[in-house]
Amino acid sequence: MAHAPQIRIPATYMRGGTSKGVFFVLQDLPEVAQQPGPARDRLLMRVIGSPDPYGKQTDGMGAATSSTSKSVILSRSTRPDHDVDYLFGQVSIDKPFVDWSGNCGNLTAAVGPFAIRNGLIDPARVPRDGIAIVRIWQANIGKTIISHVPMTAGEVQETGDFELDGVTFPAAEVRLEFMDPADDADGGSMFPTGQLVDVLEVPGIGSFQATMINSGIPTIFLNAEALGFTGTELQDDINGDPALLAKLETIRAHGALRMGLIKSVEEAAGRQHTPKVAWVAPPRDYTASSGKKIGAGDVDLLVRAMSMGKLHHAMMGTASVAIATAGCVPGTLVNLAAGGGDREAVRFGHPSGTLRVGSKAQLVDGQWTVTKAIMSRSARVLMEGRVHVPFSG
Repeated sequence: MAHAPQIRIPATYMRGGTSKGVFFVLQDLPEVAQQPGPARDRLLMRVIGSPDPYGKQTDGMGAATSSTSKSVILSRSTRPDHDVDYLFGQVSIDKPFVDWSGNCGNLTAAVGPFAIRNGLIDPARVPRDGIAIVRIWQANIGKTIISHVPMTAGEVQETGDFELDGVTFPAAEVRLEFMDPADDADGGSMFPTGQLVDVLEVPGIGSFQATMINSGIPTIFLNAEALGFTGTELQDDINGDPALLAKLETIRAHGALRMGLIKSVEEAAGRQHTPKVAWVAPPRDYTASSGKKIGAGDVDLLVRAMSMGKLHHAMMGTASVAIATAGCVPGTLVNLAAGGGDREAVRFGHPSGTLRVGSKAQLVDGQWTVTKAIMSRSARVLMEGRVHVPFSG
């Protein structure tokens, strides 16, 4: 029986923040996969190694975590005042689907460097030395992101002394500005229920105070204490408990329904990437997953967040935008956990360490708006060349 040979596609394997993913230029994909649809999804799943009932992604580029089961497609932007269009696909590890409903904030840090290296940016906009300003159109959520990419001798500078908890080695800092980050595509406002704090009813589980926000990525924030948590949890405390994971997924599904992201709780199973569910707590001492001691005085609050059904090892970049936004709006659960009051930045503790994020929030005609959220990440190329994949369209 004859079998079709593998095809070879130009690709780059990159780290961005605390995530890794396979990056493609749109025009390098097979023609059938240059448009959204089942063919593109099948291709990306096969590249990453999904669906894998063993949960290991051994036969692909994924590494069996939500932080490493990712794909990115870039092209020159067709929009005025933008340089590159950025499309992100979160590939399920064990189920046959790619979730296109949100952005990856961590991999956003790698978009500018990849675009420059691959000639997607007008050379006139890229300095030989200094900082290249890359204007990114985030196509999943329809938002603008400004990336500040360091350049040295005409090349993207990847090495440096910027340290990011959750990443072992230092690298060059890439500053990101998420412009007007409220996701008005789903729900119509930054707080889709109209309240800074709501009561979320979850049948069979209970009622929870919740801040539900569309900024960076739709996120449901709960108080850690209401869940029986302290806010100091690490992955092993959560991810090995199937009953607890099912409880958190049920809460997430009902939060998604309340936010207007889905029409029935059953739809949540096909929308794993969004919304996120997270819990917050006031500062306290804990030991990060690396063994690093984090003191209560080192942070303003503690945050833990779920990603694709598991506790994230650090913090998703887009969830960090949600934390920045909610933390700077007085009265949200995030803001109250940080001590309340007016703020322009918060430093939060996560399983791998700490992170400082900021935003500019203001009350306009009775509605909270945020002009931008700011955070820093790093990125570097791990491998580039061609990915080999069995694919016939």
